[in-house]
Amino acid sequence: MTEILRNGTGLAQSSIIAAGVRDEILSGTRRPGERIGQQALAEQYGTSRLPVREALRMLESEGLVTVVSNAGARVSKLELDECVEIYRIREQLDPLLVSLAVPNYTDEDIARLTELERAVAMASNVEEFLSADRTFHVESYRAARSPILFETVERMWNTTQHYRRAYSHLVGDDGLGLNHLEHQLMLAAFRDRDASEARRLLYSHIRRTRRAFTRHPEIFQEA
Repeated sequence: MTEILRNGTGLAQSSIIAAGVRDEILSGTRRPGERIGQQALAEQYGTSRLPVREALRMLESEGLVTVVSNAGARVSKLELDECVEIYRIREQLDPLLVSLAVPNYTDEDIARLTELERAVAMASNVEEFLSADRTFHVESYRAARSPILFETVERMWNTTQHYRRAYSHLVGDDGLGLNHLEHQLMLAAFRDRDASEARRLLYSHIRRTRRAFTRHPEIFQEA
């Protein structure tokens, strides 16, 4: 990787750095509010600080990093009311996205989504669940062919990733099992190409998590 970074263009270098930091944030290795040192990243990847700064701008556009002039970059952090507001927005946007996608599903799409949901159900720990759950939902949106809406929703997924992790640890197997049941209902709507029912189910799915956050403010106090 170091050789690629040294020989690559500035954009390629920035993309590699952004990918590494993105993985660290989404996996929970870097926690909300944690400072991201530009010099440390430059040394880690064997580059100057210029591609590091560009990488951080990329991650800021994805909602993963907050960059403040003269204060540096930190992993984005949310308060409870901010997370609740994002989920209220998602209650409207995610169902719209899936309702646009459902009529475009091919039989191959349905087969893939079925396999992806099976991976959610078979997850043996929270990290596996989070990865599989995100993939299932994101892939269910792709057929919408609405890139601006898709990117908007994906950004909101990014900014709330840490709090979904904390919530998943809190609810344990019973709570994650309920997710699986809701996914099964969604899959039935997908197979029937019933966009209205898929939209209704996804709205309830997201709303349930949003309401759970309000019952557990400690998730945000501990972040």
